Amino acid sequence: MNRVVVTGMGAITPVGNDVEAFWTGLKEKKVGIGPITYFDTDGYKAKLAAEVKDFDAKKYMDPKAARRMERFSQFAVAAAKQALEDARIDMSAEDPFRVGTCISSGIGSLQVIEKEYEKLLEKGPGRVNPLMVPLMISNMAAGNVSIQFGLKGKSINVVTACASGTHSIGEAMRTIQHGEAEVMVAGGAESCITPIGVAGFASLTALSPSEDPMRASIPFDAERNGFVMGEGAGVVVLESLEHAKARGAKIYAELVGYGATSDAYHITSPAEDGSGAAKAMEYAMKDARIKPEQLDYINAHGTSTHHNDLFETKAIKLALGEHAYKVKVNSTKSMIGHLLGAAGGVEFIACVKSIEEGFVHATAGLKVDDPECDLDYTKGDGVSMEVNCAISNSLGFGGHNASLIVRKFEE
Repeated sequence: MNRVVVTGMGAITPVGNDVEAFWTGLKEKKVGIGPITYFDTDGYKAKLAAEVKDFDAKKYMDPKAARRMERFSQFAVAAAKQALEDARIDMSAEDPFRVGTCISSGIGSLQVIEKEYEKLLEKGPGRVNPLMVPLMISNMAAGNVSIQFGLKGKSINVVTACASGTHSIGEAMRTIQHGEAEVMVAGGAESCITPIGVAGFASLTALSPSEDPMRASIPFDAERNGFVMGEGAGVVVLESLEHAKARGAKIYAELVGYGATSDAYHITSPAEDGSGAAKAMEYAMKDARIKPEQLDYINAHGTSTHHNDLFETKAIKLALGEHAYKVKVNSTKSMIGHLLGAAGGVEFIACVKSIEEGFVHATAGLKVDDPECDLDYTKGDGVSMEVNCAISNSLGFGGHNASLIVRKFEE
């Protein structure tokens, strides 16, 4: 099977609109959470979100194309453009049918549904936007990236709620391993900080009601009380090692393991014993041919809900045994909130940057220890250390579990 390497990265996040700004924000413990500005939150249980700031779609595509995309698709195209430029992929030198895309969104566009439903009620069915459906559906992140950059290979969209981005990178890896493509543009994009989105998640009691941005998304903290909704996109360029070397590409890291399972337990709660998530990590380690002791760092799903953080802690212990207490664990969501379908994309980038720069960022806001969450969650400040091998976990509603292992590239 082909070896798979990471050669390009792009990110639109609540703490910065490119990879360097995002990574600098994580190193500096910059919290991108604040009061929701997109609508009036009077009467809503949750009043905070991690919004993307100062995003101008016209910087990444022509205005006409931007108008025919919803925000999640614009984020996907912007992050993909950054990643392709970072990888220095010249599409005129590539066979376009060997370059594919797997960029996912967990939800698609709630904005256009809200807007057009209002129109339907007020003005009748004849006034609904003819582009409503192609604007709304979640596969349009992949579809628009494919169209904008002429990627004619396999183009797919894996929708597994909060695990979508991680599954997408994993499935893109498999595509290259099995020779179905030389290059895959992969990741996730999401933008659903809308009245119905926030109301829905809040009714589920999944969102933090906190009004203090520094004490809202606090994974593994004893006082955690729900996640904070975020938005953005994380996209990477994956290539077969042979293809990357042939064109003299800069290689950031090697993607060596992917594991995916289902809890088959509950539509929103993870399995209480952590067995599903643990098995995904075990499968990823088996795929990577590594032992738990070789893992230096875990980028946890770490949502800041009571259930997730407790059961994920159990899962890490199940999968890693005694080494669970020696590995560094953190949650990127402590600063950028929960990007839902995009979370796995940006968190995978955080893992690659940790390997590249030898630094594990802090879990910002973690202050009050929870006796049941007793691992090393990188409390306080980030740590400079050699990171040879990292794992990124994502767990989605519906019981979807996915883990990716990325390691320092060696010939």
